Amino acid sequence: MQRIPLTPAGYQKLQDELEKLLKVERPKNIQAIAEARAHGDLSENAEYHAAKEQQSFIAGRIDELKAKIAMADVIDPSKIKQSRSAFGAKVKVLDVEADLEYEFILVGQEEADVKLGKISITSPVGKALIGKEIGDSVVIKAPARTIEYEILEITFE
Repeated sequence: MQRIPLTPAGYQKLQDELEKLLKVERPKNIQAIAEARAHGDLSENAEYHAAKEQQSFIAGRIDELKAKIAMADVIDPSKIKQSRSAFGAKVKVLDVEADLEYEFILVGQEEADVKLGKISITSPVGKALIGKEIGDSVVIKAPARTIEYEILEITFE
């Protein structure tokens, strides 16, 4: 069984979603099925079929979340003291060609969200940054262009 690396915040997000599904969404869905069933003929009851489909989705997501939580390897970045970038690090880089600064947080695939600057350690950029130090340069071959980043700062929060 492969462990899933998560930050404490990422683990809490999974826990919160699971709790919401178990305590809010599933009971609401059970009520919707009961109300739709009360309308009579189930073969032509669109509300009933929609509620049953939603029930299936909720059950699947609950199972998925339970599995992820069971396989979670929670790593607290604030407890990591090192100069090299690693899981949980916030890495500030300079795009050498464009002369633009970016900040990436290296996380597991489950937490990756490019819009929030959270990139997976298994992504091309994540792989390139792992193990590097301040002042190092990394080159990433992207479809559009080859990008060179210089590492400006590494922090663990």
